[in-house]
Amino acid sequence: MKRKSPKGNKPAKAASSARQQTRPQARQQSQRPAKPNSASASPKPAPRCDPASNHAPREQDDAIATRPMLVVISAPSGAGKTTLCEHTLLRRSNMTRAITCTTRPPREGEKDGVDYYFLDAGDFLKRLQAGNFLENATVYGNSYGTLKSEVLGKLRSGRDVLLNVDVQGAAAIRAHAADDPEIRSALVTVFLTVPSMGILEHRLKKRGQDAPAVIAKRLSVARQEIGQWKNFDYLLVSSSIDEDVRRLAAILDAEQMRQARAQLPAYE
Repeated sequence: MKRKSPKGNKPAKAASSARQQTRPQARQQSQRPAKPNSASASPKPAPRCDPASNHAPREQDDAIATRPMLVVISAPSGAGKTTLCEHTLLRRSNMTRAITCTTRPPREGEKDGVDYYFLDAGDFLKRLQAGNFLENATVYGNSYGTLKSEVLGKLRSGRDVLLNVDVQGAAAIRAHAADDPEIRSALVTVFLTVPSMGILEHRLKKRGQDAPAVIAKRLSVARQEIGQWKNFDYLLVSSSIDEDVRRLAAILDAEQMRQARAQLPAYE
Protein backbone atom coordinates (compact mmCIF):
# COMPACT_ATOMS: atom_id res chain seq x y z
CA MET A 1 0.00 0.00 0.00
CA LYS A 2 4.94 6.99 -0.48
CA ARG A 3 3.53 10.26 0.74
CA LYS A 4 3.69 14.39 2.18
CA SER A 5 1.12 15.95 4.50
CA PRO A 6 -1.55 17.47 2.26
CA LYS A 7 -3.76 20.23 3.64
CA GLY A 8 -7.44 21.00 3.80
CA ASN A 9 -9.01 17.57 4.01
CA LYS A 10 -12.78 17.34 4.32
CA PRO A 11 -13.97 15.04 7.09
CA ALA A 12 -14.76 11.62 5.74
CA LYS A 13 -15.64 8.26 7.20
CA ALA A 14 -12.50 6.55 8.53
CA ALA A 15 -11.74 3.13 7.15
CA SER A 16 -9.40 0.98 9.18
CA SER A 17 -7.94 -2.44 8.48
CA ALA A 18 -5.14 -4.05 10.47
CA ARG A 19 -2.96 -6.70 8.97
CA GLN A 20 0.52 -8.07 9.38
CA GLN A 21 1.61 -8.71 5.83
CA THR A 22 3.77 -6.26 3.92
CA ARG A 23 1.96 -3.95 1.56
CA PRO A 24 4.09 -3.17 -1.54
CA GLN A 25 3.93 0.27 -3.06
CA ALA A 26 3.71 1.07 -6.75
CA ARG A 27 6.70 3.32 -7.29
CA GLN A 28 6.32 6.68 -8.94
CA GLN A 29 7.72 6.67 -12.42
CA SER A 30 8.90 9.80 -14.14
CA GLN A 31 6.59 10.73 -16.96
CA ARG A 32 7.53 12.91 -19.89
CA PRO A 33 4.91 15.46 -20.87
CA ALA A 34 3.19 14.82 -24.17
CA LYS A 35 4.62 16.74 -27.13
CA PRO A 36 2.42 19.64 -28.20
CA ASN A 37 0.63 19.47 -31.53
CA SER A 38 2.19 21.27 -34.45
CA ALA A 39 1.14 24.88 -35.02
CA SER A 40 -0.57 23.90 -38.27
CA ALA A 41 -2.99 21.54 -36.55
CA SER A 42 -6.52 22.87 -36.14
CA PRO A 43 -7.42 23.62 -32.54
CA LYS A 44 -9.61 21.13 -30.68
CA PRO A 45 -12.74 22.28 -28.89
CA ALA A 46 -12.28 22.47 -25.12
CA PRO A 47 -13.83 19.55 -23.24
CA ARG A 48 -17.11 20.42 -21.59
CA CYS A 49 -17.39 20.38 -17.81
CA ASP A 50 -20.30 18.49 -16.32
CA PRO A 51 -21.83 20.74 -13.66
CA ALA A 52 -22.73 17.65 -11.64
CA SER A 53 -19.08 16.60 -11.34
CA ASN A 54 -16.10 18.24 -9.67
CA HIS A 55 -13.71 16.44 -11.99
CA ALA A 56 -12.12 18.32 -14.87
CA PRO A 57 -12.65 16.29 -18.06
CA ARG A 58 -9.52 15.27 -19.92
CA GLU A 59 -9.08 14.47 -23.59
CA GLN A 60 -8.71 10.78 -24.37
CA ASP A 61 -8.32 11.27 -28.12
CA ASP A 62 -9.59 13.54 -30.90
CA ALA A 63 -13.24 12.64 -30.29
CA ILE A 64 -13.84 11.76 -26.65
CA ALA A 65 -13.26 13.55 -23.36
CA THR A 66 -13.55 11.40 -20.24
CA ARG A 67 -13.77 11.87 -16.51
CA PRO A 68 -10.76 10.56 -14.56
CA MET A 69 -10.64 7.16 -12.85
CA LEU A 70 -9.52 5.93 -9.45
CA VAL A 71 -7.98 2.56 -10.29
CA VAL A 72 -7.48 0.21 -7.33
CA ILE A 73 -5.34 -2.88 -7.91
CA SER A 74 -5.06 -5.68 -5.36
CA ALA A 75 -3.28 -9.03 -5.47
CA PRO A 76 -1.69 -11.62 -3.21
CA SER A 77 1.95 -11.00 -2.32
CA GLY A 78 4.11 -12.21 -5.22
CA ALA A 79 1.40 -12.00 -7.89
CA GLY A 80 3.12 -9.06 -9.60
CA LYS A 81 0.95 -6.04 -8.83
CA THR A 82 3.88 -3.71 -8.12
CA THR A 83 5.48 -4.55 -11.47
CA LEU A 84 2.13 -4.17 -13.24
CA CYS A 85 1.58 -0.76 -11.65
CA GLU A 86 5.08 0.45 -12.56
CA HIS A 87 4.69 -0.52 -16.23
CA THR A 88 1.19 0.92 -16.41
CA LEU A 89 2.35 4.27 -15.03
CA LEU A 90 5.10 4.38 -17.64
CA ARG A 91 2.62 3.80 -20.48
CA ARG A 92 -0.20 6.12 -19.41
CA SER A 93 0.94 9.73 -19.28
CA ASN A 94 -2.27 10.94 -17.63
CA MET A 95 -2.08 8.43 -14.78
CA THR A 96 -0.34 9.08 -11.47
CA ARG A 97 -0.14 7.13 -8.25
CA ALA A 98 -1.51 8.30 -4.93
CA ILE A 99 1.28 8.96 -2.44
CA THR A 100 0.41 7.39 0.89
CA CYS A 101 1.27 8.33 4.46
CA THR A 102 3.37 6.31 6.90
CA THR A 103 4.72 6.62 10.41
CA ARG A 104 7.81 4.52 9.71
CA PRO A 105 11.16 6.32 9.34
CA PRO A 106 12.38 7.08 5.80
CA ARG A 107 14.75 4.52 4.34
CA GLU A 108 17.94 5.50 2.56
CA GLY A 109 17.11 7.38 -0.64
CA GLU A 110 13.43 7.88 0.16
CA LYS A 111 12.05 11.42 -0.09
CA ASP A 112 9.11 12.95 1.72
CA GLY A 113 6.32 13.71 -0.74
CA VAL A 114 7.83 11.46 -3.40
CA ASP A 115 7.95 7.99 -1.88
CA TYR A 116 5.67 8.62 1.11
CA TYR A 117 4.34 11.40 3.26
CA PHE A 118 6.29 10.72 6.45
CA LEU A 119 4.19 11.62 9.51
CA ASP A 120 4.81 11.21 13.22
CA ALA A 121 2.42 8.97 15.14
CA GLY A 122 0.56 11.91 16.68
CA ASP A 123 -0.12 13.61 13.35
CA PHE A 124 -1.25 10.32 11.81
CA LEU A 125 -3.64 9.68 14.71
CA LYS A 126 -5.17 13.16 14.43
CA ARG A 127 -5.84 12.63 10.72
CA LEU A 128 -7.30 9.19 11.41
CA GLN A 129 -9.63 10.55 14.10
CA ALA A 130 -10.70 13.36 11.76
CA GLY A 131 -11.72 10.82 9.12
CA ASN A 132 -9.14 12.03 6.60
CA PHE A 133 -8.07 8.59 5.34
CA LEU A 134 -9.68 6.74 2.46
CA GLU A 135 -8.07 3.57 3.77
CA ASN A 136 -5.45 2.82 6.44
CA ALA A 137 -3.63 -0.09 8.03
CA THR A 138 -1.06 -1.08 10.62
CA VAL A 139 1.80 -3.20 9.29
CA TYR A 140 4.54 -4.47 11.63
CA GLY A 141 3.86 -1.67 14.09
CA ASN A 142 3.84 1.15 11.53
CA SER A 143 0.74 2.98 10.30
CA TYR A 144 -0.03 3.49 6.62
CA GLY A 145 -2.91 5.35 5.01
CA THR A 146 -4.17 7.02 1.84
CA LEU A 147 -5.55 10.51 2.36
CA LYS A 148 -8.85 11.28 0.69
CA SER A 149 -7.54 14.76 -0.17
CA GLU A 150 -4.56 13.21 -2.01
CA VAL A 151 -6.87 11.17 -4.24
CA LEU A 152 -9.54 13.82 -4.83
CA GLY A 153 -6.98 16.54 -5.53
CA LYS A 154 -5.51 14.53 -8.40
CA LEU A 155 -8.90 13.40 -9.73
CA ARG A 156 -10.17 16.99 -9.76
CA SER A 157 -7.11 18.08 -11.73
CA GLY A 158 -8.11 15.59 -14.45
CA ARG A 159 -5.56 12.86 -13.66
CA ASP A 160 -6.28 9.15 -13.38
CA VAL A 161 -5.12 7.87 -9.98
CA LEU A 162 -3.58 4.44 -9.38
CA LEU A 163 -3.72 2.81 -5.94
CA ASN A 164 -1.84 -0.40 -5.11
CA VAL A 165 -3.42 -1.82 -1.94
CA ASP A 166 -4.20 -5.20 -0.39
CA VAL A 167 -7.70 -6.67 -0.39
CA GLN A 168 -8.54 -5.13 2.99
CA GLY A 169 -7.58 -1.67 1.75
CA ALA A 170 -9.69 -2.21 -1.36
CA ALA A 171 -12.65 -3.24 0.81
CA ALA A 172 -12.28 -0.04 2.85
CA ILE A 173 -12.25 2.07 -0.32
CA ARG A 174 -15.38 0.32 -1.65
CA ALA A 175 -17.13 0.96 1.67
CA HIS A 176 -16.14 4.62 1.53
CA ALA A 177 -17.31 4.88 -2.09
CA ALA A 178 -20.77 3.64 -1.08
CA ASP A 179 -21.26 6.91 0.83
CA ASP A 180 -19.28 9.21 -1.48
CA PRO A 181 -20.65 9.75 -5.01
CA GLU A 182 -17.42 11.42 -6.19
CA ILE A 183 -15.27 8.41 -5.24
CA ARG A 184 -17.93 5.95 -6.42
CA SER A 185 -18.16 7.44 -9.92
CA ALA A 186 -14.38 7.30 -10.39
CA LEU A 187 -13.69 3.88 -8.85
CA VAL A 188 -12.48 0.89 -10.90
CA THR A 189 -11.21 -2.18 -9.01
CA VAL A 190 -9.01 -4.94 -10.43
CA PHE A 191 -7.91 -8.16 -8.75
CA LEU A 192 -4.67 -9.68 -10.06
CA THR A 193 -3.82 -13.30 -9.28
CA VAL A 194 -1.73 -16.20 -10.59
CA PRO A 195 -2.82 -19.36 -12.45
CA SER A 196 -1.91 -21.65 -9.54
CA MET A 197 -0.59 -21.67 -5.97
CA GLY A 198 2.47 -23.54 -7.26
CA ILE A 199 3.35 -20.60 -9.50
CA LEU A 200 2.85 -18.18 -6.62
CA GLU A 201 5.14 -20.25 -4.38
CA HIS A 202 7.78 -20.32 -7.14
CA ARG A 203 7.62 -16.53 -7.53
CA LEU A 204 7.96 -15.95 -3.78
CA LYS A 205 10.98 -18.27 -3.59
CA LYS A 206 12.55 -16.68 -6.69
CA ARG A 207 12.44 -13.23 -5.04
CA GLY A 208 14.81 -14.54 -2.37
CA GLN A 209 13.47 -12.11 0.23
CA ASP A 210 11.73 -14.40 2.71
CA ALA A 211 12.51 -17.41 4.87
CA PRO A 212 10.52 -20.63 4.21
CA ALA A 213 8.27 -19.99 7.23
CA VAL A 214 7.43 -16.50 5.93
CA ILE A 215 6.68 -17.87 2.47
CA ALA A 216 4.34 -20.47 3.98
CA LYS A 217 2.52 -17.69 5.85
CA ARG A 218 2.24 -15.57 2.69
CA LEU A 219 0.75 -18.54 0.80
CA SER A 220 -1.80 -19.08 3.57
CA VAL A 221 -2.81 -15.42 3.49
CA ALA A 222 -2.91 -15.52 -0.33
CA ARG A 223 -5.56 -18.26 -0.28
CA GLN A 224 -7.78 -16.04 1.88
CA GLU A 225 -7.19 -13.00 -0.37
CA ILE A 226 -7.92 -14.93 -3.57
CA GLY A 227 -11.26 -15.93 -2.07
CA GLN A 228 -12.33 -12.27 -2.25
CA TRP A 229 -11.81 -11.85 -6.01
CA LYS A 230 -15.55 -11.61 -6.72
CA ASN A 231 -15.69 -8.33 -4.79
CA PHE A 232 -13.72 -6.64 -7.59
CA ASP A 233 -14.92 -5.27 -10.93
CA TYR A 234 -12.33 -7.21 -12.94
CA LEU A 235 -10.26 -10.38 -12.59
CA LEU A 236 -6.85 -10.46 -14.25
CA VAL A 237 -5.01 -13.82 -14.18
CA SER A 238 -1.30 -13.09 -14.53
CA SER A 239 0.58 -14.35 -17.57
CA SER A 240 3.66 -12.44 -18.76
CA ILE A 241 4.43 -8.85 -17.79
CA ASP A 242 3.63 -7.60 -21.30
CA GLU A 243 0.35 -9.53 -21.42
CA ASP A 244 -0.69 -8.33 -17.96
CA VAL A 245 0.00 -4.73 -18.97
CA ARG A 246 -1.93 -5.19 -22.23
CA ARG A 247 -4.96 -6.66 -20.47
CA LEU A 248 -5.04 -3.92 -17.84
CA ALA A 249 -4.77 -1.31 -20.60
CA ALA A 250 -7.77 -2.90 -22.34
CA ILE A 251 -9.77 -2.69 -19.10
CA LEU A 252 -8.88 0.97 -18.57
CA ASP A 253 -9.52 1.92 -22.19
CA ALA A 254 -12.97 0.33 -22.03
CA GLU A 255 -13.72 2.06 -18.72
CA GLN A 256 -12.90 5.43 -20.29
CA MET A 257 -15.60 4.83 -22.89
CA ARG A 258 -18.36 3.95 -20.43
CA GLN A 259 -21.49 6.04 -20.98
CA ALA A 260 -21.27 7.39 -17.42
CA ARG A 261 -17.66 8.52 -17.89
CA ALA A 262 -17.28 9.55 -21.55
CA GLN A 263 -18.48 12.92 -22.81
CA LEU A 264 -19.52 13.93 -26.30
CA PRO A 265 -17.53 16.62 -28.07
CA ALA A 266 -19.02 20.10 -28.34
CA TYR A 267 -20.70 19.90 -31.75
CA GLU A 268 -21.18 23.08 -33.71
